[in-house]
Amino acid sequence: MAEPVLTFTDRGIYCPAGDFFIDPWRPVDRALITHGHADHARLGHARYLATEVAAPVMRYRLGQIDLETIRFGETTRIGDAEVSFHPAGHIPGSAQIRVSVGGETWVVSGDYKTAPDRLSEPFEPVRCHTFISECTFGLPVFKWRPEEEVAGEINAWWQANAAAGVTSVLGAYSLGKAQRVLTLLDPETGPILTHGAVEATNAILRDQGLALPATAQVSEENDPKKTPGALVIAPPSALGTPWMRRFGPSSQAFASGWMALRGVRRRRAMDRGFVVSDHADWEGLHEAIRETGAEKLYVTHGYTEIFARWLNASGWDAEVLQTEFGTEEAEETAPASDSGAAA
Repeated sequence: MAEPVLTFTDRGIYCPAGDFFIDPWRPVDRALITHGHADHARLGHARYLATEVAAPVMRYRLGQIDLETIRFGETTRIGDAEVSFHPAGHIPGSAQIRVSVGGETWVVSGDYKTAPDRLSEPFEPVRCHTFISECTFGLPVFKWRPEEEVAGEINAWWQANAAAGVTSVLGAYSLGKAQRVLTLLDPETGPILTHGAVEATNAILRDQGLALPATAQVSEENDPKKTPGALVIAPPSALGTPWMRRFGPSSQAFASGWMALRGVRRRRAMDRGFVVSDHADWEGLHEAIRETGAEKLYVTHGYTEIFARWLNASGWDAEVLQTEFGTEEAEETAPASDSGAAA
């Protein structure tokens, strides 16, 4: 019997024909990386391959790494495997990785979102025999509303705070989510200030030609107390820390798909929660799976057991794949009691 295109090891998803790993969580010789979030792009590999768009932020986060780049849709041969990267719609440069060996094709989704946004390359369905899919939000309760509606809510909250002389502080992960939120804001409302981690990422993406509203890093010169009507975007780790003492009266909000769950909103103790996700919702997951035409499915990173049971009951051949995605600075991490997965 022929060896499968991909196998599953304690270091990550491995291709024997090409002798490489995809998003490995332990050090390997050659790593193909779907995108730059820290649970997928980790330090310690000898060689990396990622999309041209993902490369600058990976270098910023990982330092001096041996990194080759590839264009979306370009096919390269690694050993006896043909490999190509295709847009995942998650964050700028994020990819699904297609691997073909001896006429059989597998696709590793990484993290993905099927609905278009104003920031990332639109998701591209890729036909395959086997599809490895994330299912971060693999429950029917997760159904994303149109961006325009969410943008209206965020801007109305900001405008009300500005009118009341209160600084708006919006928690959003520094790579992807913060920039996605920026594309939803009405800059006419007031100045947009950022935490240093967000501003550094903004600069990298602007250098690549992405259009973002003007922002300035919080500093002595850009003090929210002295900047009427300001909105501050900061990573969740900065909320509630001494860094925020300079803001004076403020209203805090958080942008995440997990804001769809009331229990998470309560535990976050935020004034507002805005449902903004860079992952596929319940319908998006099914849309992506249908369009692959895959005969075999592996699900990972989320509500895996529940989602696999539903897929099998609906006529697919699905199994749970245990991985270590979502355990380090994941772009969106649910409390374990809500996700049914290892945070």
